[in-house]
Amino acid sequence: MIDLKSKLGSRFAKRLQEDQILWLTTVDRDGTPQPNPVWFHWDGRSIHVRTQPGSHKLKNITRNPKVSMNFQANKDGGDVAVLTGEATIDRNPPAPDPKYIEKYREQIPQIGHTPESLAASYSVLLRITPKKLRGF
Repeated sequence: MIDLKSKLGSRFAKRLQEDQILWLTTVDRDGTPQPNPVWFHWDGRSIHVRTQPGSHKLKNITRNPKVSMNFQANKDGGDVAVLTGEATIDRNPPAPDPKYIEKYREQIPQIGHTPESLAASYSVLLRITPKKLRGF
């Protein structure tokens, strides 16, 4: 578990709650890093990412659960943070957390979904436990 009370951790604790996008990097079969922007929800202990059952990120995590996640940099290239950790896969998760649905309420229709169809299509939950945080 990362220390969100440290100087660096406290800077990013708020972003874990408020940012809309994190970049999730997995590693493919030949060892090439595969970064993807994802929607996420922070529950205070782990980062939750919903994905489709046949996604490349799911296949990559099945082979290698070690991942990294990074926030978007600010317009000047600063405020950078990279989290590293391990992902676990839940193929039969409960419905998305209501806070997740509320966070993306405006974006869900923009990608052609309702909250219900999003949960059905993105039916696999990745729980990522951050182990380290680095940034500047």
